[in-house]
Amino acid sequence: MKKPTSVDEYISWFPASTQKLLQQMRATIKKAAPNAEEVISYAMPAYKQNGILVYFAGYEKHIGFYPTGRGIEEFKSELSGYKSGKGSVQFPIDEPLPLKLIETIVKFRVLENSEKQKIKMN
Repeated sequence: MKKPTSVDEYISWFPASTQKLLQQMRATIKKAAPNAEEVISYAMPAYKQNGILVYFAGYEKHIGFYPTGRGIEEFKSELSGYKSGKGSVQFPIDEPLPLKLIETIVKFRVLENSEKQKIKMN
């Protein structure tokens, strides 16, 4: 499979119902991190601001969301209803995305990366 050159191209590869969820994810991330740069990293959409904030990816049965280990750990109880790993969570494609929670996690990651950047500069 070839690597996408843009997030638009990446999203276009999925069925319409999955595209809708991916667009919702994208819009929610952009709303929570309006200054983040949208890139393709590891062949999936990623958002950078003082380092990588989050990634997301489409799959046959779920949308993968990758807010790093701290992004998962900090919201463990809110994410407990979803299959998750050390730095990832799976949102089933037959359920609405938890957009408010995603927005909160992205804002947490913006703050976390900003704090790390301040420490680096001192």
